[in-house]
Amino acid sequence: MDVDDPSPRAGGGGADPPRIRRLEESVVNRIAAGEVIQRPSSAVKELVENSLDAGASTVSVTVKDGGLKLIQVSDDGHGIRFDDLPILCERHTTSKLSTYEDLQTIKSMGFRGEALASMTYVGHVTVTTITEGQLHGYRVSYKDGVMENEPKPCAAVKGTQIMVENLFYNMVARRKTLQNSNDDYPKIVDFISRFAVHHINVTFSCRKHGANRADVHSASTSSRLDAIRNVYGASVVRDLMEIEVSDENAGDAVFKMDGYISNANYVAKKITMILFINDRLVDCTSLKRAIEYVYSATLPQASKPFIYMSINLPSEHVDVNIHPTKKEVSLLNQERIIEIIKNIIEEKLRSSNTTRIFQTQAGNPSALIQANTQKEKGTDIKMASGMKSQKTPVNQMVRTDPRNPSGRLHTYWHGQSSNLEKKTDLVSVRNVVRSRRNPKDACDLSSRHELITEVDSHCHPGLLEVVKNCTYVGLADEVFALIQHNTRLYLVNVVNVSKELMYQQALCRFGNFNAIQLSEPAPLQELLLMALKDDELMGDENDEEKKEIAEVNSEILKENAKMINEYFSIHVDKDGNLTRLPVVLDQYTPDMDRLPEFVLTMGNDVTWDDEKECFRTVAAAIGNFYALHPPILPNPSGSGIQLYKKNRDSMASGEHVDNTDEDDIDQELLAEAETAWSQREWTIQHVLFPSMRLFLKPPKSMATDGTFVQVCSCVSKLMGI
Repeated sequence: MDVDDPSPRAGGGGADPPRIRRLEESVVNRIAAGEVIQRPSSAVKELVENSLDAGASTVSVTVKDGGLKLIQVSDDGHGIRFDDLPILCERHTTSKLSTYEDLQTIKSMGFRGEALASMTYVGHVTVTTITEGQLHGYRVSYKDGVMENEPKPCAAVKGTQIMVENLFYNMVARRKTLQNSNDDYPKIVDFISRFAVHHINVTFSCRKHGANRADVHSASTSSRLDAIRNVYGASVVRDLMEIEVSDENAGDAVFKMDGYISNANYVAKKITMILFINDRLVDCTSLKRAIEYVYSATLPQASKPFIYMSINLPSEHVDVNIHPTKKEVSLLNQERIIEIIKNIIEEKLRSSNTTRIFQTQAGNPSALIQANTQKEKGTDIKMASGMKSQKTPVNQMVRTDPRNPSGRLHTYWHGQSSNLEKKTDLVSVRNVVRSRRNPKDACDLSSRHELITEVDSHCHPGLLEVVKNCTYVGLADEVFALIQHNTRLYLVNVVNVSKELMYQQALCRFGNFNAIQLSEPAPLQELLLMALKDDELMGDENDEEKKEIAEVNSEILKENAKMINEYFSIHVDKDGNLTRLPVVLDQYTPDMDRLPEFVLTMGNDVTWDDEKECFRTVAAAIGNFYALHPPILPNPSGSGIQLYKKNRDSMASGEHVDNTDEDDIDQELLAEAETAWSQREWTIQHVLFPSMRLFLKPPKSMATDGTFVQVCSCVSKLMGI
């Protein structure tokens, strides 16, 4: 008998059957995690659904390497309680239900409490959250369902940010099958697009890490068609029909359905079906197959349709607990519901199939006459000599290959105009097309392009190589950080580098910023007065003069409010209150203690009457404000803790005291300082330097002004030089 034969052996001389063992909990959890989180798109779907369950009005998704290196989902929902953080990523912990009976009437998208736990078993998870009323947020990392450390206070914006790094790092086979990062990112974009169409009151964005523009960006709207237009384009919306059906009178199948389906004019190579059942994104193979059959039987070319459908049923008629990733549900009387939907779609299609719209192109009359004359002459020649007729003019041909230059727009233009006039017309057409695609680019932005060109031309190639391929070592002191490139060690001035990076990002994201909403509007005059009181150059000028200066600067900012809001997302309302600031770098919020200084710089130092200088000085002001300056509170490490003593008489007299009694320390102020400095160190390592590698183009001046200083070469030390 073959060794691998599983059939029972004859006689009693065979080997003993294998012993059944209870698996270790870590093995069970990892197996379950691989079933729940099948690929990066599964993780994104679970995290976005959690954000929607949290009541978010804005959901932002950032992905790196198809989600294997990084998945970051940020929302402005209600956040997570501090007391819940220890059990947040344990299996089967949830706020959605408490008893099994609750599952029969569940309305939230999540309910098992498995998704976050599963992610911690196959990736590195970091959660940053803040709830309403808290002065600061908390950041904590998880591994294998438990916290790796205690939650640390940090700066945070409203809501929750969950970051999953190195997904499937401990599942070699799974990671190898997902090595092609191009495979999963389109699936993630597709998921976000579907959520954006259904949840029209939520703003969604999805982008690759480091990209300036989002691949999906949908603003909240009151119209479903507007949402479809934002995501899938106007050409799709043009060919959609509204559909609606209900079966409220039938006691065995109470349901409502509304949505949009494509008509006979819609042409696509594959079906797009967006199905939500009780606001839950699901697949239904039998319904999809029935709809495809109706289209193939009704329309002559059997075109693949576009379907958006939202079905609402009583909760007790839907079983949501039949699939590990909740992608499928089971419906009571499913066959009857599908039959009703199929019939209403067939009826709608038959009524729309009586007319078809075909796109035509008007020809040039003079060219048509010329072509007909040539055709007649060619026919005469052919009849007389048997030669072939002349070739059809290109302006009468249909181009089937987009790479073929014949058939482009300029081939249809004939006349006596010069080549210069033709070129001018072509430029004007391009400008019109560009202005339709992006209205913000329609104005004269040559000055902004000149500034970006200056950044490129002044870039130091040697430093660029160092920046792109450096390794972060750590902080040397309050201003300098250490980096390594090949065998060389460099000191880098963090303030100068971050200032230049923020300046360049302000130019690159020009007109396309996300925004930070201030919790309360900040009056410009109050901010300006605060800055003037702290300005040493103002001396002892009286309060009336300072108030007058504040009023003048406030009026200047209000006069230019429309421009700075449109191009830099700095929003000043009609009452002179600052309400929004731009997001210059993702995951980074500037030090708000420097906001008064920023507002004063905007009012006092910006050159408003020259476009190029205006853009330059505003970007420079943003760069200085967002730069990673040392916190205003002194560094409490080492001897700096002496500055936080409640009794400073001994310090004032010059006495040196080594002992630091805890009762003599202002613990509240000390905790605030430690949080500020640790937050800055984390931001430098995890935000500044990764962004610097991606975006910074170091100017030549940085090679000589002390921003980059080579400390040593490891090769020199090894050789004894």
